[in-house]
Amino acid sequence: MNTFHSDRRVVITGLGAISCLGTGVTAHWDGLLAGGGEPAEVPLPHLNMRARKMYLVDRAEVPAEPSSYAGIELGSSSRLAVAAAEQALVDAGLEHGDRGDVPVVLGAELGNSDMQELQRSAGRSEWTTLTPAAAVVGAQIGSRAALTSVGNACSASGFALTIASDMIRAGEATTVLVGGAEGVTRAGLGAFNRLGAADPVRCRPFDRNRAGTMFGDGSAMLVLEAAGHARRRGAEPYAELAGAAWSCDAYHPTAPDPSGDQIVRAMTEALADAELNSSDIGCVIPHGTGTPLNDVVESQALRRMFGQRTGELPLLSLKAMIGHTTGAAGAFAGLTATLMLRHRKSPANVPVDQDPECDVWLPQQHAVPLEAPAVLVNTYAFGGNNTSLVVKDVAGEDAEWSR
Repeated sequence: MNTFHSDRRVVITGLGAISCLGTGVTAHWDGLLAGGGEPAEVPLPHLNMRARKMYLVDRAEVPAEPSSYAGIELGSSSRLAVAAAEQALVDAGLEHGDRGDVPVVLGAELGNSDMQELQRSAGRSEWTTLTPAAAVVGAQIGSRAALTSVGNACSASGFALTIASDMIRAGEATTVLVGGAEGVTRAGLGAFNRLGAADPVRCRPFDRNRAGTMFGDGSAMLVLEAAGHARRRGAEPYAELAGAAWSCDAYHPTAPDPSGDQIVRAMTEALADAELNSSDIGCVIPHGTGTPLNDVVESQALRRMFGQRTGELPLLSLKAMIGHTTGAAGAFAGLTATLMLRHRKSPANVPVDQDPECDVWLPQQHAVPLEAPAVLVNTYAFGGNNTSLVVKDVAGEDAEWSR
């Protein structure tokens, strides 16, 4: 059994976010309570596609700097990542002199490809080299530690969170900056349009009229820290990243395994890693993209996992509020789970005409209190790449740490 004073225990001490809901974690939380964001037309020329909307960051809030890295122009995802990273580090109380030994692990699916797309559409014949976003963030914060970019499609930052947690548990680092970032790309929009998996109306997971997913851009960053290290420097944790697990369907390049076996495996192993039971979960943030098969398979997997309790277990359909942020989705879900535990409630969902095949509870009238100490986060991706994470409350376990 892990003890609270163990350096192997991983706590969350800093948060940063930029999304369609605004800049900063307060804007993020207030936006969720207000019902989430609304999609808008993507401000790019020549989008000859059926679905052309996204949940967009206010372009006035996209930082102009850093505009380049080692002389290479940067796209919006790297700039968003740097801004969210600075928020998280300041929130954690890590000054510039404390950041040299902090590794960066960042999930990003398409990275700086929007810069290449803009250059190509402007008629340039030479294009910017793609630069790993983690390298940009590391350079900007002054890190001399390991810089890792994870590209496991839409579960990229879910994997990033598990990698960061493993680094702390293994004693490779005492503090890790981890998260995800995505910008606006024609490649992403075009690919999902061609797959017939893009909804032209909005992102509406678990709705009987859902027609695919809808993207959102932005960045979410978290500071993970060894509990003992955080305690010694007087930092107060928001929550604990108590458990994490991976699995792979190995079923199809894009379609999920209809059995849901590996989804259930990831959830089961994440709970075992956290040394918790299913009854300890007070809410689930599902992957829930709005694609017809994914939502049904996940709903059935949740039924297998939680049994009759599924009808009383609230789900927060986060993508209905901020869109599918692809490689950053796991980080946004982890950050949101952390805020839910801090505020002891789950925001009301965007109203849906619920598909009877998705037999889960999506509270839509008002926020509901959390009745158990942990939140389960699921992230899935093409190739059958699944992660499940357990974020656990720390309030009340130790008076000095209680928020």
